[in-house]
Amino acid sequence: MLPEYTILTIIGVIAVVLVELFLVRSGIFRKPAYWIALAICLGFQIPVDGYLTKLSNPIVIYTPEMNSGIRFPWDIPIEDFGFGFAMLTTVIMVWQALKNRRARAAEEASAHAAQ
Repeated sequence: MLPEYTILTIIGVIAVVLVELFLVRSGIFRKPAYWIALAICLGFQIPVDGYLTKLSNPIVIYTPEMNSGIRFPWDIPIEDFGFGFAMLTTVIMVWQALKNRRARAAEEASAHAAQ
């Protein structure tokens, strides 16, 4: 059986992707800005998370039975990347959805005013 943190990470990633594709439909996966933001966060996540979770002198300690045990690079539990993806994607998805809603409302208001 898969460890708890691994299962929750997989569920989180799949849930966020499905919510974006079938419910919210903000269009972030088609926007280069989303992928650039993801790369920027990853660029900071690797050194910070690597420092915090290094096995030689960890600041953050994970219960080994709760994750897969796969650590890459610099002793970072692989689940941390899935969690980071889900968290960042959720925030950007909600932000873009609200921005899209505001733009539609403005278009409707201007169309209504032109009548």
